[in-house]
Amino acid sequence: MLTLTAGKKAAMDRLSTEDGIISALAIDQRGALKKMIKALDVEPTDEHIEGFKELVSSELTPYASSILLDPEYGLPAAKARHEEAGLLLAYEKTGYDATTPGRLPDLLADWSVLRLKEQGAAAIKFLLYYDVDEEPEINHQKQVFIERLGSECAEEDLPFYLELISYDAQNADSGSIDYAKVKPHKVNEMMKEFSKPQYKVDVLKVEVPVNMNFVEGFATGETAYTKAEAAKYFLEQSQATDLPFIFLSAGVSTELFQQTLVFANESGSTFNGVLCGRATWKNGVKPFIESGEVAAREWLKNEGRKNIESLNSVLAKTASSWHAKVQVVEEAVAN
Repeated sequence: MLTLTAGKKAAMDRLSTEDGIISALAIDQRGALKKMIKALDVEPTDEHIEGFKELVSSELTPYASSILLDPEYGLPAAKARHEEAGLLLAYEKTGYDATTPGRLPDLLADWSVLRLKEQGAAAIKFLLYYDVDEEPEINHQKQVFIERLGSECAEEDLPFYLELISYDAQNADSGSIDYAKVKPHKVNEMMKEFSKPQYKVDVLKVEVPVNMNFVEGFATGETAYTKAEAAKYFLEQSQATDLPFIFLSAGVSTELFQQTLVFANESGSTFNGVLCGRATWKNGVKPFIESGEVAAREWLKNEGRKNIESLNSVLAKTASSWHAKVQVVEEAVAN
């Protein structure tokens, strides 16, 4: 069970529904959003990135419990969010240095947890790439890094949301069937690691433990798992942690993401919500770039809203409250 200070509990409440479900919208993408714009044969500018984030925030946060943004391009969007939507701010540099082995983590040099808190953040999010089977020296560096970050969040009495992205140092193709076969091991073991108390993590933001494109009944081609095997991996994921945990959408379609949540629930997963990004808003980038703000706003008011409201309906039937996973104390303590 997670032990929270009263301050962290109040912040967690600001980011969740009254029932303890995290229905958060993620648009902290920087590199990925630039790639989407470049794919439309347009060179992305700061104004493109800031403007699109601000539109998404103003139009969609009335239907989300909170929004995740980055301080590099997302502060105007933070100001544009609905008054009842909580704010998470990302603390990591986007991407990683591909010239150095290990996908090592790095912080935004101009920011600290204190400075993010001063911008209104109710929680801090950090993304970590992690391969449980990589060289021990590399994983040791990452573990120490997250210990430092957890302590910084604890000092400021802000919840620490750790986003974990698995990979295989020996196989760069994360969409392959070979990776799909080892993904359950990669995902569930790293959840066990970062649920340890020395990291002071309050919420894990994680991938589902399988690639749904290779699950029997979902796959259009070859399969890596039967439905029963996939269900077992979802259940094992829940058993790997005592912390609240939420799913990321990983850029899959809205329909597949919602089907995945239903499958997770039927498999016994006790996930506590989502931080859903591209599955909600990615198809709004094209009208924004090609036709401008009015067209993008129209798309968000219609398709974007439909995406997030249909997701909320699925969450209401599938997600578990994090309230049952926490106890509250009045003074700051290590988790």
